[in-house]
Amino acid sequence: MNAQLQTYPASEFNLLINGRLVAGASTFDVINPATEDLLAVCPRADLGQLNQAVAAAKAAFPAWSATPIAERRRLLLKLADALAASMDDIARVLTQEQGKPLGGAKYEIGGAIHMIQTFAAMDLPPKVLKEADGSRIVQHHVPLGVVAAITPWNFPVILLTIKLAPALLAGNTVVVKPAPTTPLSTLRLAELCAKIFPPGVVNVITDVNDLGNALTSHPDVAKVAFTGSTATGKKVMASVASTIKRLTLELGGNDAALVLDDLDPKKAAASLFAGSMVNSGQVCLAIKRAYVPDSMYDAVCTELAKLADAAVVGDGMDPNTQYGPVQNATQFKKVNEYIEDARAHGRIVAGGKPHSGRGYFVRPTIVRDIPDNTRLVQEEQFGPVLPVLRYSSLDDAIARINSTDYGLGGTVWSSNDKRAYETALRIDSGTVWVNKHLDLPVDVPFGGAKQSGFGAEMGQEGLEEFTQSKIINQAI
Repeated sequence: MNAQLQTYPASEFNLLINGRLVAGASTFDVINPATEDLLAVCPRADLGQLNQAVAAAKAAFPAWSATPIAERRRLLLKLADALAASMDDIARVLTQEQGKPLGGAKYEIGGAIHMIQTFAAMDLPPKVLKEADGSRIVQHHVPLGVVAAITPWNFPVILLTIKLAPALLAGNTVVVKPAPTTPLSTLRLAELCAKIFPPGVVNVITDVNDLGNALTSHPDVAKVAFTGSTATGKKVMASVASTIKRLTLELGGNDAALVLDDLDPKKAAASLFAGSMVNSGQVCLAIKRAYVPDSMYDAVCTELAKLADAAVVGDGMDPNTQYGPVQNATQFKKVNEYIEDARAHGRIVAGGKPHSGRGYFVRPTIVRDIPDNTRLVQEEQFGPVLPVLRYSSLDDAIARINSTDYGLGGTVWSSNDKRAYETALRIDSGTVWVNKHLDLPVDVPFGGAKQSGFGAEMGQEGLEEFTQSKIINQAI
């Protein structure tokens, strides 16, 4: 069967509850965004199955939390090995459900493997805080209990492992709920987990966005780790309030790139294009708006338009494709609305033409001469559309960049390292890169400012987010 036309039957995928791969209470369709054809019939959990998954995780917690960390580490590394052995199969599934080119899917799975391995190498040793004046004070990091991991559709594999690996290493049990438009790669991962971890340690359920509140408000869930939009993050935050659960939110961004006036325009354009169009712009940390000085503005816009016109957009299963479709119909409609609004307020110099065939394709689109108060600049477009904004004063540009509710990431581009670093300190974001973009070492914490979320992912801090600090204060 041609992989581009593949359709998986209902029996191909199952939920994972208490160590068993089981059918859902019902099913729903998963669509290939490159063709708009049916890709798979996916199992759909109901509230009863959600409760079974949480109950299984709760029952498994005492034994798993008492399992030595060395054994938890061994099983995580076994999962990494199993994921590596299954890379080709899972990458094909990922490309067909998400849309990204097959090479990008393999890169994501490789990143997920590295994520698991890096967390597995970490530790949570007791720390002596004080030993004097008749006291010995020791800090321990103990597991929380059942963790709900809720993941989005742009990077469904790696954004699962960023939660799953530290949660399990710390001694928690997990209930996973992926986005309903990209559940299949997660269910493939569930098959691997079923063979590796004790029953109930990892559970995976799927829904059509109807079980989220029941999971996040469940009294037996101790922590929620959520990646998604700011609007949904606010709902998650409200739902955990009644039980004061631990919460990590990695939410939306409106990340700005600031080009200083000492950089070559061609080099600047290449950096801006790569940072904004990765995964067809469907990255929380993608460059969402670019600020370019007057002296370089026309040259940078011209170079960006050339790069956009040369981009190869198509089915991710085609080896020539550089950029796949937007992932789902809702997002496709939203991105096209941003383009039409931008057409009315700015000047589109590349892309921007409606796609008339099948598939949710949007060509890389560059918009210039657009004011700050437009939707494309103020909101998170989450698609391959880049507004380029002109500035005369650096102070003014920084003020405009910081005038947003978001604060996830940002970039500064310059040939002067000292000037760039000092400028980066003035950007109100959780992460600011200088002369690079999307460099995310697993051993370095990452988190947002303002309405882009809170709590750390990755790094030792990201591991400790899945624990409770316990202080033992002993007289000696």
